[in-house]
Amino acid sequence: MLTDLKSVLAALDAQEPLSLLGLRETQWLDAKGGPYQLANPRSVEELAKDVAAFANGGGGLIVIGIATHPEHDEEVLDHIVEVNPAAVNLDQIRKLIRQWITPAPRGVRVGWSGGDGERVAYIDIPAQAVDTLFVVPAPVGKAGSSRTDTVAVPIRDGDSTYWLPRTEIQQLLSAGARASGMATAKALTELVRQAVSQAGPDDGPRVGQGLPEWEREMRAAYGQLAGEGLGRPAGEAWAQGAAACQNLHHERDGEPGWVLCLVAGRPAVAVTTPVWRAIVEAGRHAQGPDPFAAIGLPCPHDDTDAPWIIAADARSVDVDGGSWGAGRLTCSGRGVWRWQPLPRFSVNRGRSAENWTAGQTPALRLRAVVNLPWAEASRLEISKPRRTLLEQQLPYSKVAGAVTMLSRLRGPELPAGRWERGPFSNSARTAAYSCTIAGPNGGPALKASVILALPTTMEPTVVACSDVLIENPQAWATALGRGRDTRLGFDEVWVVLLDAWETAAELLPDLVGDPAGLSWAAPPTTELRMTCEQPADNGVLPALDTLIDLAPLGTTDGRTRSHMAVTITAAPAMNRAERQRLLRRALAHMAREYGYVDAEVDLL
Repeated sequence: MLTDLKSVLAALDAQEPLSLLGLRETQWLDAKGGPYQLANPRSVEELAKDVAAFANGGGGLIVIGIATHPEHDEEVLDHIVEVNPAAVNLDQIRKLIRQWITPAPRGVRVGWSGGDGERVAYIDIPAQAVDTLFVVPAPVGKAGSSRTDTVAVPIRDGDSTYWLPRTEIQQLLSAGARASGMATAKALTELVRQAVSQAGPDDGPRVGQGLPEWEREMRAAYGQLAGEGLGRPAGEAWAQGAAACQNLHHERDGEPGWVLCLVAGRPAVAVTTPVWRAIVEAGRHAQGPDPFAAIGLPCPHDDTDAPWIIAADARSVDVDGGSWGAGRLTCSGRGVWRWQPLPRFSVNRGRSAENWTAGQTPALRLRAVVNLPWAEASRLEISKPRRTLLEQQLPYSKVAGAVTMLSRLRGPELPAGRWERGPFSNSARTAAYSCTIAGPNGGPALKASVILALPTTMEPTVVACSDVLIENPQAWATALGRGRDTRLGFDEVWVVLLDAWETAAELLPDLVGDPAGLSWAAPPTTELRMTCEQPADNGVLPALDTLIDLAPLGTTDGRTRSHMAVTITAAPAMNRAERQRLLRRALAHMAREYGYVDAEVDLL
């Protein structure tokens, strides 16, 4: 049975972290449900505070990857939340402990315990010399902005940590002054000088210190950026994925500091601390513990090779190199930073591409599906007032206009003015509406439908969909009048896709409130699809060119296709002129991917 620190350490060394479950947090044991986010200065402060508190309290153990639950005003170790080794940089933890705590605690071990499914990390802080007090830079109100002429003393008390009160620090300093035999002012100066890490430039770390393989390049970049306000290093350099980074002071007191960042193949960049924090925050909701692995790191707008800076008054920053692909952060007039992807195209099909098609067999479906991976989307809801507003707007929506346009171009006026709920279910988390233009026999000829679905256990993303369907070309031709051709021109398809996209991207998301106030947990995408879904008598789906004039795309490789689609990674909201330009590029990309190798944007 585990009853003390020694037995718990023995269990961890034996790779048996499961045996810790059921223990209570104590004077010598602290459990963390997830790793310290070392890209966040506030988490670095928390790490230093936790370790220094154990060093001041006789030693202890921090276990990373075990969640707790409260029981009788105590925290009980409840279950293992497996820690991915890629999420915890043990070497960086060791360096930060040495950098932030003065003096650096001796004998600290940082390691792993357990196998797949039960892996945890731990920090073992052994008992230190009884006459040594461990201090950290005192927080001054802004995360990561600690001063080098202040100290704070964290103390472990039971299962919690607190800051040693100012009166007790004063008493310790007074006792030290008396013991020194020096005059109080002189003794106090000497004691603070010894207690504060990085007391002056001569004693502080070098540019690039901590990353020997990068030190030369970092010193060169630092020298080239001289005159931009970069002060002395605020700590050792650290590895951020494939990048080398180092915090720097500003050469003027009171000004925000910098992060010097080098990525192989890119010019070095010095990013002011507030902007660096905005980049961290923009990627915070991505899967995984490292926001930079998703969002990437700053890159220049042009092909410059010279080191550059991103100052505090910057209003946009390009980032790349993460799993989200190239993107841009922009700052609103209210000072709110927001990431958006830079537009790109593919023919990769998303998991929602064919949602809401079961039981339907239209001759032709023109579809826009917008995937909206908002962070914390499970909290969203579709309220009754917003649903009522959508019902009032649908008869005047862009997609309604597109359906009306298809008939008007052939003579008759068949407006898409009457919208009804369905044919798919409506609920607190789904809104579905359709409008049907009937043929002479009452059967459907044309149909438009819109759907917005909030996340489910099967689909974690908000999805907005807008369809225009030619249900029955013969019924539509009869409704139009004798001799009317129902084959669509490609210019008509272009307009329908444009209006369906705008409806799905601009109108439907308003069902959840203000989309501009939501952050991304992954890049948003839009899929534009053209599909034939009504088999011929022989059971084979007809080719698209039997229902759409594809001549503007040029010649093809001769293969018949019943569908074509393209995926656009871009911000959903944009002005109409920008959407038109992006649609032309997307359709040209789609056409070339499907064998129309001569398709050009200018031809569409």
